[in-house]
Amino acid sequence: MKKWFIRIAWVIFIGIILTVLYFVRNAQEKKHVEKPIIVIHVDGENAFLTEDELYIRLKRNGLIFKGQTKKQLKISAIEKYIRAMSEVKETKVFTNIGKSWKIEVKVRKPIARIFNRYGETFYLDEEGVIMKASNLHTARVVVVTGNIKDRITSKNVKEIINNKFLKSIQKLDEIYRISYYVCNDPLMRALIGQIHFDKKGDFLLIPIVGGQKIIFGSAKTDEEVQEKFKKLKIFYKEAIPFEGWNKYKEIGLKYKNQIVCKTVDGYTEENKQ
Repeated sequence: MKKWFIRIAWVIFIGIILTVLYFVRNAQEKKHVEKPIIVIHVDGENAFLTEDELYIRLKRNGLIFKGQTKKQLKISAIEKYIRAMSEVKETKVFTNIGKSWKIEVKVRKPIARIFNRYGETFYLDEEGVIMKASNLHTARVVVVTGNIKDRITSKNVKEIINNKFLKSIQKLDEIYRISYYVCNDPLMRALIGQIHFDKKGDFLLIPIVGGQKIIFGSAKTDEEVQEKFKKLKIFYKEAIPFEGWNKYKEIGLKYKNQIVCKTVDGYTEENKQ
């Protein structure tokens, strides 16, 4: 008899708890939520999304509205919408007890801005992902121009690297290798302002200082890119201080283990600076 009494008591107790939780949950769901706390995490100086811009986009798409209750707050839909933004790397949306809720976003870090042969422009981030250009924000990164067939709808770099057919027709992976090196090397970041892909199939580097162009050639592997930049850095550190910035019109890095230079027409030692 005593055991039955204890069991009945537990059933009643659990029933009371579940009932209380039900009413508490209903009460919470009927509460009007506050404006979300939005936190944007930026790696570097180029912020392609601000808290206010994200709030306006969510509001414009009906995911946030006046008088919104917790029950009407579609967390998964909001996360899905934010993740679809090309400038967003990661996002997390969660609610707290009461009326408050929070959105955390980590944005992508651009390393190059590409202007292709079709008049399109877009960014490439540090992971080789394509980002749409923004009318509100620009990034201080190396500019890539020329006979580039890759488009804003092209596959990302990782997909190209793992596909022999795409590697043969697209140049985004090579652009990424050069841009990533320039972005992460202090000397090259200060020196190189533009990368140009010419009709011969060569990448040219255009320095910010000096009138020469650097014939880089291809960039099919990380090892090839590192070897060519190593030669270029040696040249700038050991030759330029003695020869001057104005002596050469071309610096050729195409060929393995050598640098081929062309002097400016009519150059004399009097032109040296």
